[in-house]
Amino acid sequence: MTVLWLAGALFLMAGTAWVLRYAGQMATSNAPRFRDMPFGVAFGYVLGAALLSWLVWAFLQSRSDDPAVANKFFFLGFLIQFFLVSAAAAWVFRLLGRQVGTQATRKLFRTMPLTAAFGILIIIVYIILAVFAGAIAPHGQDEILQGVAANVIAGGDPAMGGNPDYLLGTDKIGRDILSRLIYGAQNTVGIAFVTTLLAFFLGGTLGFLAATLGGWLDQLLSRAVDVLMAIPSLIFALLLMTIASVWAPQIGVPLTVFMVIIIAVIDSTRVYRLARAVGQNIVVMDYIEAAKLRGEGLGYLVFKEILPNATAPLLAEFGLRFCFVFLTIAALSFLGVGIQPPLADWGTMVRDSASLISFATFAPLGATPPLLAAGAIALLTIAVNFVVDWMLHKSSGLKE
Repeated sequence: MTVLWLAGALFLMAGTAWVLRYAGQMATSNAPRFRDMPFGVAFGYVLGAALLSWLVWAFLQSRSDDPAVANKFFFLGFLIQFFLVSAAAAWVFRLLGRQVGTQATRKLFRTMPLTAAFGILIIIVYIILAVFAGAIAPHGQDEILQGVAANVIAGGDPAMGGNPDYLLGTDKIGRDILSRLIYGAQNTVGIAFVTTLLAFFLGGTLGFLAATLGGWLDQLLSRAVDVLMAIPSLIFALLLMTIASVWAPQIGVPLTVFMVIIIAVIDSTRVYRLARAVGQNIVVMDYIEAAKLRGEGLGYLVFKEILPNATAPLLAEFGLRFCFVFLTIAALSFLGVGIQPPLADWGTMVRDSASLISFATFAPLGATPPLLAAGAIALLTIAVNFVVDWMLHKSSGLKE
């Protein structure tokens, strides 16, 4: 029945697109805008209008007085509100950036798309939460609240099983979820940033050395990288972390340190490939040959000649690599071999409260804790990708 309804709706929209395109041609005396419009474009306009109308209807349903109807569209209504608020905040942030700051930053904000402004705004918010988590969070990340029940429902409504003092509720052992979300920014994002820096130091250094020196060193490093890249990164990291979980207690080193080193080494192979490719394109330039004829050493060639000319692609890769590292850490924590308790981590929070998301117990308030942690992971990934896309566009020299 659903397939028949869907087919009928598509057929109706296709007919509407053909009629509207024909009416536009007649009303404008066959103007080029309608005369040259493909049917697919006309159908896209009708489909977009239908989807927009449905979203407006769904948002109104999420505000219904009937709790059953409102709960059905709760998350969709929340996403629509979040999108509208985020778009407005990004627009205000970009407008403020065009008026305040140095001449260079104002020029940067004038050419910045709204998606990049949104990404930068979200990254700034995450940095503030990560740096000042101890001052912002109302409770400690591992503090078990005395006299407060476990699994308090989010929302703060006592009639629904909530507590107004804990708007996001508590977890299964009575810890404040809001505080753990804030500390999760410090732990998850901070550890991912350090891991990405280490991966770039290893991969970038070895890649530039291979491109500059060539010969047997290039062959040795490249073949070793090929072997490591042939193994799926998440499976390889999970295997090494399982081994490290046995060694860590014996030698007294936190498992998180092993995780940083393992992920950094695995991801440095991707950085090595990029640095080597970019470096090989630079070392054949005339100014590199001139520097060699002047007798400049290897350090000068790498840090004064090659690195400044490779900054743009490396910065873009840093953003992408940070996203992959961030998601890998969250995945390992979800599997139980990543960031270890009592440190708060978004991947661990999703795992601990994932049982709340089921067909039997799914409800908007009950499913909030795992979805908030997962949403925090997704939001930062999207924000970084928006900024990276903009940086790639600027570094490519393309114009709007």
